[in-house]
Amino acid sequence: MGIRIVELLIEYSTLSLNRPFTYIYLKDKLIDRGFRVLVEFNNRKIVGYVLKVEATNKTKEQLQEDYGFKINEIIDVIDNASLLDDNLLELADIISNYYLAPKIAVLQAMLPPSLRPAKSFFKAPKIAYDQYLIVKDINEEGLSPKQIEILRFIAGEEKVLKKEIKSISVVKKLLDLGKLDIVYKEKNRLELPSFEYSEPKILNNEQKKVVQQFLSSDEQVYLLQGVTGSGKTEVYLHICDEYLKQNKTILMLVPEISLTPIMSENFIRRFKGQVAILHSELTPAEKYDEYRRIARGEAKVVVGVRSAIFAPLKDIGVIILDEEHTESYKQDTTPFYHAREVAIFRAKQYGAKVLLGSATPSLESRARAQKGIYHFLRLDKRINEQILPLTTVVNMLDYHNIDRDSYIFSKKLREEIQLCLSKKEQIILLINRRGFSTSISCRKCGHVFKCPNCGIALTYHQKDNMLKCHHCNYMELMSDECPECGSTQFLKTGFGTERIDDEIHRLFPDAKTLRLDSDTAKIRTKIQSTVEAFRQHKADILIGTQMIAKGHDFPNVTLVGIVLADIGLTMPNYRSAERVFQLITQAIGRSGRGDKKGRAIIQTYTPSHYAITMAARQNYDLFYKQEMQIRKSQYYPPYCFMASINISSANEEICIETAYTCAMDLKQQFSNEGEIIGPSAPYISFLNGKYTRVILIKYKNNELAMNIFKKVIESTSHKSQIKVELKIDPYDF
Repeated sequence: MGIRIVELLIEYSTLSLNRPFTYIYLKDKLIDRGFRVLVEFNNRKIVGYVLKVEATNKTKEQLQEDYGFKINEIIDVIDNASLLDDNLLELADIISNYYLAPKIAVLQAMLPPSLRPAKSFFKAPKIAYDQYLIVKDINEEGLSPKQIEILRFIAGEEKVLKKEIKSISVVKKLLDLGKLDIVYKEKNRLELPSFEYSEPKILNNEQKKVVQQFLSSDEQVYLLQGVTGSGKTEVYLHICDEYLKQNKTILMLVPEISLTPIMSENFIRRFKGQVAILHSELTPAEKYDEYRRIARGEAKVVVGVRSAIFAPLKDIGVIILDEEHTESYKQDTTPFYHAREVAIFRAKQYGAKVLLGSATPSLESRARAQKGIYHFLRLDKRINEQILPLTTVVNMLDYHNIDRDSYIFSKKLREEIQLCLSKKEQIILLINRRGFSTSISCRKCGHVFKCPNCGIALTYHQKDNMLKCHHCNYMELMSDECPECGSTQFLKTGFGTERIDDEIHRLFPDAKTLRLDSDTAKIRTKIQSTVEAFRQHKADILIGTQMIAKGHDFPNVTLVGIVLADIGLTMPNYRSAERVFQLITQAIGRSGRGDKKGRAIIQTYTPSHYAITMAARQNYDLFYKQEMQIRKSQYYPPYCFMASINISSANEEICIETAYTCAMDLKQQFSNEGEIIGPSAPYISFLNGKYTRVILIKYKNNELAMNIFKKVIESTSHKSQIKVELKIDPYDF
């Protein structure tokens, strides 16, 4: 076939290598755009991703003379078809350009482990097959009675799974004689639950109006603001039903893995046999099988978390993001994409619609809806006119509210828990912090046990008697004595979910509890089994972090207790008040969703903070108005665009020097067109042996900013001792 010149990306996702490399292919395999290939780069065998293939009549020597350097040969072609269709390839370019991210990093984020353009794919699962036996030759002459029996049995069944026949030696002999043949059929390693079909529920007038407006309008993006318990899920299901009738496909995203089973169940019941599931708790094998099933067109509806936005669907009709405000829709590693923006990019490709749903929309989405950029839809009432929970804010600074027998629970919360238990009603207790104690120190010398990687206090976990870092996952066994002075007396301060569980068992010994946080959810299926057990009232109290605050529907829950509402308010982030308001509002919304009245108790040391008072009143509109005034006065999104440049190095001096040089360069280039803040040390400035400094950039001219950022990346990408990360629309910095 002659020599082919191939331009490809290599698997390393560093900015300095974000460009095509030229190789030649001399063998006879099919090779085209979107294929993976095995190449040698810097004396290592790695995977490349083909961008362009061009045939040539020139010899290898002539090409090397033309290029002026030695051209390496491609060792082998891995695929026999392109990994992504034209739309997804175009989407990769859009994302790479918008977030100024290495294209190879985007491609690796788009694909499951088994298909990624990275050498790690060799160890990832491949296609699994079931082996079926079929009759090839029915002639029984010369066969033993046992062989005839097996042959006749398989003939009568047409085909039989090989593993189901116990007589292995007989089957082998029949295969050797050519009497039987093996047929391979790809099998799916993910077994979806088998739920009974669920008839569509009758919508109330508010829901009908929202569905009608969505289906009849021509806008592309819609924001549905609906109070907790207003029936947003049923609206999603009715809208999806209409698009399936048009033979369109559906992307249904949820923010948390903990919500996926509930949403999956709703969709599987309604659209039996048409649903695929994609989330990070699936094994690589299950993920691979589901991805291939979607690509073959066997699933019309995909339910999943952030990465499911890249599901290989064709003819997309609608993309829905439930709880659109949640920060987990923002990828926190390269390429730092946001699923909402990617959804809008994808929708444009297909002429599809995007529906963003939330009781507490992000300020950016609500501001766009106010301006008419998004079509604004509302559900202001709960289903069946249920009233919102009666909420009490308890000031923990007032000693009259303190329970002498417990420093964790106020008198009011303890009384309400006792009342609920006596009425056989259920309770949810939320604290957005896991573990038993937030720090351990020596009573004698004051030594605090800290993470050697991050320098922050380690959290004590009583169940396994370990100290753990909640940022880099470092852990160590709890010591019996202080490493500084040898004392055996320790002071445990602060508390998390594990400590609350312990306190409940002390105060209410007959109460049955379940706990749901990232510690208990380490076992696959644990989230789903815990949620289901609580729904079936196998426990009286569910204790957890933000995992339990969103999306769940427990009809018998009549009390929600937010044990410490202040967590997060002191974080150095302009979104801290918004996050606290959203978390409290969502948590309160879990109460009183059945036919019983709901109550909520908010314990706080800052009872007058507007995020807490307005969350208690479930008044999003008032919170939005006040928070927007603060954002405007401080010039934060949505009143500007924002980016951050994170500079890290194992050498603190080099890190700081590079950060200051970069900041000066940015100030000079932006002039009066942007505001440069920093460099400053982030909340965690030392992580995994690397020092970090952050520069924040606020700007309005997006085109100018992108050009400047490209120059900054180019000027720093060649420096081997530092790592530079650009984050567009950062959530944390």
